[in-house]
Amino acid sequence: MHIVNPQIRQQMQDASWIRRMFETGLELKQRVGADKVFDFSLGNPDVPPPPAAADVLRRIADRAGQPMALGYCPNAGLPSARAALARKIAAEQQAPVEARHLVLTCGAAGGLVTFLRAVLEPGDEVLCPAPYFVEYGAYAGHFGGVLRTVPSRAPAFDLDVPALEAAIGPRTRVVIVNSPNNPAGSVYDAATLRALGEALARKNARRERPVYLVSDEPYRALAYDGATVPPILPLSPFAVVIGSFSKSLSLAGERIGYLAPNPAMPDVQLLMDAVTMTNRTLGFVNAPVIAQALVEQLIDASVDVAVYDRRRQAMAAALRAAGIEFALPRGAFYFFPKAPGGDDRRFVDLLLEENVLAVPGRGFGYPGHFRLTFCVDEQVIERSAPAFARAAEKARR
Repeated sequence: MHIVNPQIRQQMQDASWIRRMFETGLELKQRVGADKVFDFSLGNPDVPPPPAAADVLRRIADRAGQPMALGYCPNAGLPSARAALARKIAAEQQAPVEARHLVLTCGAAGGLVTFLRAVLEPGDEVLCPAPYFVEYGAYAGHFGGVLRTVPSRAPAFDLDVPALEAAIGPRTRVVIVNSPNNPAGSVYDAATLRALGEALARKNARRERPVYLVSDEPYRALAYDGATVPPILPLSPFAVVIGSFSKSLSLAGERIGYLAPNPAMPDVQLLMDAVTMTNRTLGFVNAPVIAQALVEQLIDASVDVAVYDRRRQAMAAALRAAGIEFALPRGAFYFFPKAPGGDDRRFVDLLLEENVLAVPGRGFGYPGHFRLTFCVDEQVIERSAPAFARAAEKARR
């Protein structure tokens, strides 16, 4: 019997490796005890939100008894929250972003989905570098789009701009870059991104339907060793920035993000009206109002990034001790090391024998590597070092 859409059924069969390993970890913890399991599978930020978040929530609770305190708001978001965020995004992006250029969304994922619904036609292609966030293909496929990927340059997973430009075809509609990158932790420098913008300008000069440059930036606040995330909006009139506060404020469960195009985009208001409508018609209606209030009041706050940096160094030490090759991530909270022996699936299975949970790189479109998240307690990382060494030794036999 045909109970579900065949495309969804195929996606279920190819279920996300991240969730699969996370669920395996839950079973393993029940069987051997949580203290004996080293779970680096799911990027769920565990650093507490800024202390001021509790005060904001108390003020929201004090007003909760008022009529419409938690009712519907404009589909694009609360005007005051949009205004506060516009000031921040304008400074980050070095562009004259105003509140009317912003839509508050249900996380960065909601922003991507609403944007793709507004611009894709069946058969359009979405292009991105690999490795890439695993859900991009599903987001594009919901609306008849097709994900195409171009390998990044190992070992640091830098953008291969000439290859990306060559891959842009007549049906390419969107190029997505994700910096800091999940899963590689790479941060694309200004010169590389400028070259990408110039490549898109060459392509768009001959097109009626422009190729959009979308920067997916949920990890913007998590950069290390003095790395900075360059602004994307000045690089193309068809640039769009999408972000969230899941990581910068540890609000992953609140699902609050944003979308902002270059204000200089031709017909920019038409795009804003379209995205506001798709935000509604996809069923989001509006971003959660409690989360919007949190963001408005915490607009300049951040989690303690130094905590993640210490964990990054601890993970690097554990991998070095095991003789595992890796590029030190410059952002986000992931490592994407080379799998000893070359087979990422086999090595992840060897790690599982040592009660270590990781995700094979093939799940991110880049076999031969594996992903580790370091948003876990530093002591857990340190205690995992012998397990990594044992698994690596098995892989080399």
